[in-house]
Amino acid sequence: MSPLDLTPFFNDPWWLVLIKAVLAFVLLMVLTLFAIVYERKVVGVMQHRKGPTMNGPFGSLQSLADGMKLMFKEDFTPKAAERVVFTLAPFVSAIPAVVAIAVIPVGGIVKVPFTDRTTPLQVTDLPVSVLFIVALASIGVYGIVLAGWSSGSTYALLGSLRSSAQVISYEVAMGLALVGVFLYAGSLSTSEIVAAQAVPRVNLFGQQMPIWFCLQLLPSFVIYLISMVGETNRAPFDLPEAEGELVGGFHTEYSSMRFAMFFMAEYMNMITVSALATTLFLGGWHAIFPFNLIPGADAGYLGIVWFLVKMLVLLFVFVWLRGTLPRLRYDQFMRFGWKWLIPVSLVWIVLIAALRVNRGFLLGALGVVVVILLAATFFTKGEEKAEPEPEAEFDAYAGGYPVPPQGDQVLPELAQVVQGDGRGQESGPPGPRRERLPDDAEEGRS
Repeated sequence: MSPLDLTPFFNDPWWLVLIKAVLAFVLLMVLTLFAIVYERKVVGVMQHRKGPTMNGPFGSLQSLADGMKLMFKEDFTPKAAERVVFTLAPFVSAIPAVVAIAVIPVGGIVKVPFTDRTTPLQVTDLPVSVLFIVALASIGVYGIVLAGWSSGSTYALLGSLRSSAQVISYEVAMGLALVGVFLYAGSLSTSEIVAAQAVPRVNLFGQQMPIWFCLQLLPSFVIYLISMVGETNRAPFDLPEAEGELVGGFHTEYSSMRFAMFFMAEYMNMITVSALATTLFLGGWHAIFPFNLIPGADAGYLGIVWFLVKMLVLLFVFVWLRGTLPRLRYDQFMRFGWKWLIPVSLVWIVLIAALRVNRGFLLGALGVVVVILLAATFFTKGEEKAEPEPEAEFDAYAGGYPVPPQGDQVLPELAQVVQGDGRGQESGPPGPRRERLPDDAEEGRS
């Protein structure tokens, strides 16, 4: 790659930078309103219903109706809350998502209307733009933690702890998934990464064609897709908002427009991570095959169209997951991140680095990885063969109130059924049913 050239951004006058910043903010807000209706419509189709239809043509103004409803709802602050922090926490969550869109290129170089100037369709660019976005995403965690702590509620505090642990854990996997892109592109600038994916690399149908990083770095792309769902607290990873466990998560005590800020921040983060995935893995604003064979298909303002089409596909993935998959248990979710995504990311980075340095060294690295995996499998099987220690008989009423059995625990009245001949039949007469009633209930029975 050639040295990074930021001259097109530095030559823009202040009024042009201001106009691009305002347009980027308007684009993000419009996409947020659209994403809310888009999700409800797509989920409605999946569930064989129409979705919102009352507000605006085809229900297109449902987001505005939701905003007006929240605006006129009662806004209150709990007595035990830290008022200043309680008020500022929603802004800490929303502002990073707004700022991150500034370094995302949504198009190529265009002519400014009514002038002779040209400018890239990007507010600004940095030598470390991707790291800038990752840093902003980590700042959003503070809003979640402060919201739960300042609410003065145990439910909100537990929800904030769960959410912060989840976001931090999957930020690690997300950051590791981006390392392969940096190695292949040779830059951390978003505009340079998009340009690297437009370089022809293979001969297809007699034409030199570029290959996007989603194909060259398929494991990194898959890891990023999983991580971005966990990063945004979306289903099936929306564990901080598990209604049956934590009421509403870290925003339990919020109402009116302060709750709307958290609601909008979630969709803004969805749009931001989708825009980042489009930029890093899907060729950015460049046209898809076979339209990229047409000269000028993504030139000028047409690049915005291709960028938005790719973003909508990724947003559909978010909605698709929400409409089809059940919520995971928290321990399953965290185990998947720390025991699978992060180790696989580290191994993949080593293989990519070896491939970039020396292909012979890559074969050696592959051999080491295979040996490690075989050894891990062998020791895991050895642990599984070890006989478990005998456990005491499970007593569901040991704590004074009934609790369900967990793991290999079995209720005494079902022990003979479970330990029968393996066909669901009892090997002997069932034992007497154990009941433990309060003293007053025993007196009533007598």
